[in-house]
Amino acid sequence: MNILGVDYGSKKIGLAWVDTALKVVLPFGVVGDQRNGRLKDQVAELIKKEKIDKLVVGLPLGLDGKENDNTRRVRKFADELKKEIKISVDFVDERFTSVQADRTDSGVVGASRDEKSAMIILEAYLAKSS
Repeated sequence: MNILGVDYGSKKIGLAWVDTALKVVLPFGVVGDQRNGRLKDQVAELIKKEKIDKLVVGLPLGLDGKENDNTRRVRKFADELKKEIKISVDFVDERFTSVQADRTDSGVVGASRDEKSAMIILEAYLAKSS
């Protein structure tokens, strides 16, 4: 199964990918065109092109564990994306992933902070579901 991890930011989206048969999470690029909803379209095109089976989206909960404006923005993005793609979408608490990304090289030289955050989100999902 091909799973795409998403770190949805206000300016760009970090992506990570895993084939569950291989169990190696890899950086998968950054999408950053916010014009006219183009960001959602770029992710939808990528999902179709790469035959992604599942989407795992980082959910930015508040420090108290509650939902906030950022959480609602990410859920709205995922809801809009689900209208275009027919795959399941799961959410993972992404608190502190950016801090973790800054502190680690995630074993991948040259991966951006956004990709590293997406990798951490995807690794957390895999750990939780195994």
